[in-house]
Order: sequence, then C-alpha cells, then structure tokens
Amino acid sequence: MAKSKPLQVGKVIIGGKDPAFILGPCVIESEKFVSRMAKKIAEICSAEDVHLIFKASYDKANRSSVRSFRGLGVREGCEILSAIGRELEIPVTTDVHSPEEAEIAGKNIDLLQIPAFLCRQTDLLRAAAETGRAINVKKGQFLAPWDVRNIAEKLVAFGNSQFCFTERGTTFGYNNLVADMRSLYWMREAGYPVLFDATHSVQRPGGAGDSTSGDGPIAPVLARAAMAAGCDGIFMEVHEDPASALSDGPNQIPLNDLPKHLRMLKAIHAAVS
Repeated sequence: MAKSKPLQVGKVIIGGKDPAFILGPCVIESEKFVSRMAKKIAEICSAEDVHLIFKASYDKANRSSVRSFRGLGVREGCEILSAIGRELEIPVTTDVHSPEEAEIAGKNIDLLQIPAFLCRQTDLLRAAAETGRAINVKKGQFLAPWDVRNIAEKLVAFGNSQFCFTERGTTFGYNNLVADMRSLYWMREAGYPVLFDATHSVQRPGGAGDSTSGDGPIAPVLARAAMAAGCDGIFMEVHEDPASALSDGPNQIPLNDLPKHLRMLKAIHAAVS
C-alpha cells in the first residue's frame, strides 16, 4: 500500500509510524460531562501509550427529530473544548456546519471536521481551509472513494494541504450502511492520510423512526478490520454509559471497554506495518 502524506495535529501525526485515535463522546452533553470524559479517555490513552485527539460535537445539526438534543452551540462548545485541550495538553476536534462556524472554531480547535453530508460544500471547505487549521473530511455516504480527489483539489486550491479523509460507511439500501474496506486502500493509495470511523459505520440512520439506531457491538470488529487493511488511525465515539447518551447511544463504545480495544488495535497495526 502507498504511504500517505503525514498530517500533524498538535503532537499527533496521522499517517506516521503509530496509529492515531480520535476518541470522545458524540456530543457535549454538558461541560462537566465532557470534561470528565476527556480526562478519563486521556488517562486510558496515556496508560496504553496511544496518540489521542479528543472529539465531541458542540451541535448535532442533522439529528433525526426536531425533539432530539443537539448540543450547547458553537461558541460555548469550542471554548469548552479549547480549555480541555489546554488543560490536558492534547489536540481537540469538532465538526463545523457552516462557514461562520468554521471561522469561530478555527480560533481554538486543532482539527476541523467536515461532516459527511457536507463534504462537497465548497463554501464550507473554503472557510475551513482559510482558518489554516488541519482538516478531517468525512467521506460522504453517497461518494465513491475516488471522488474525494475533487474535495482534496478544492482544499489545495483554497491554500490548505493539511487534511485527511475518514471513511464512515456507504449508504446500503434504506436505514443501513456498509463499510467497504477497499475504500481505505484506494484513498490511501491516492496519497491521503485515512482514518476509519468505526462507530458511525455501524449506524442505522433513522432506524428507530425518530432517532438513529445501530449495531454498536460490531464497531470494534470493523475497527480491527480497518486497522488490518492499513488505515492510519481509528475514529470511535466513546461514552461512559451509552444507554443514557443524549445522541447516538446505540453506536458508542462503553468507556470501560476502551483499554482492551486499544490494545488489540495497536497490536494489529504493529503486525501489518
């Protein structure tokens, strides 16, 4: 497999000799909650010698129902994440949904995430690129792996070559996704750092009617397959009690299970490197 061009985010290198891990809860449920989760995840990653980028969303803008919890908003959310990053000395990431949000987040957030549904939005890509921050683009559920080249060309044209792509499953009929491991190979073969989003790949969008369901127990299985396929890192949402999560509970990894998953994924990466 071709060697991807490394992307540095704080002290973490995506595409380096060690795998990178983007871990954290789906959404900022409260300042106290997300700070507690960040500290616990950082402690686990330190004990397992894992390179962590902490994630949490300040707003879940594409929730299934108008009644669903969305988050705290861009300004408060980014201030909380920035404080976490400074306190724990780790890079942080969150998703942005508009050019205005990209400008706000770009002042404090180390890695800007472009959501899958918005991955071709030129104005959003331009705004994110112009912040000068590193960018993680989630590949749309509707895109073929080779289509990300057009996204890459946009970012480079807007003056930013510091980006990676994340595979998060492809639409497969109604309320279902399928993870095609060939996608990791093809995107990496094109020279891009590539992550695999294990938890969103097991979603069943709208599968519970007014909310998303999913197959959370399968997420670690897909993560292991992706690591064996040669990706540069894993994106997984982690929650201390997924059953009580305010967003995407069925897909998140229980915090208590995180150490064993990290050990397995590191071992697989070492075996195939």
